[in-house]
Amino acid sequence: MADFRTLSDTVFASPQIAPEELALAKNQGVTLVINNRPDGEEAGQPDGAVIEAAAKEIGLDYCAIPVTSAGFSQPQVEAMAQALDGAGGKVLAYCRSGTRSTFLWSLAQASCGGDPESVTRAAAQAGYDMSPIRPAMDMFAARSSE
Repeated sequence: MADFRTLSDTVFASPQIAPEELALAKNQGVTLVINNRPDGEEAGQPDGAVIEAAAKEIGLDYCAIPVTSAGFSQPQVEAMAQALDGAGGKVLAYCRSGTRSTFLWSLAQASCGGDPESVTRAAAQAGYDMSPIRPAMDMFAARSSE
């Protein structure tokens, strides 16, 4: 069952999605699906290509910005910011639990001048704890104001 959690007016985070959940996402205004999960991370998880094909079949855009246990990189944050900026509607970002997607969204927001405190509150309302990455959010926010 879909567990799309609202991060902002235009972004949802979700645990792993199934192809059949994409129609619900589209009905909620989603136009772009972002996969933050590497293929093969867990047995039984649908490959990104399966989600991509199902998304495209119903007219949704798709991009993959996989985040592994190695953590987040500047190129991933930049790719997320670009994907969010270029979306023509709402975005559904997913990973195993939604946490990595929320973390990457938060870092992208901070890198584009978003207020880390506001972003942290929005993530908390969706059930995600930003404390593990809050110093990085503050760093990105400080860089964006230079």
